[in-house]
Amino acid sequence: MERIVNLHIEKLPEGFYLATSDSVQGLVAQGRTIAETIEIAKDVAKKLIEAQEEQIPNLRMVNDSFDYPLVIGV
Repeated sequence: MERIVNLHIEKLPEGFYLATSDSVQGLVAQGRTIAETIEIAKDVAKKLIEAQEEQIPNLRMVNDSFDYPLVIGV
């Protein structure tokens, strides 16, 4: 079952990226790149959702169609 979790990603002064989420309480992930940060956030989110499944009922299911922001470095 796939769910949609909205992430907020910001670049820290030290050069790392930090991901948090209002959708999943306790989700905090840090990485050297945006891609690494997202991968870490996926793992953290999965574990938190499994542990808190009854407390996170508002996560939307992935439908046949949805928007996805594609980040490309140029």
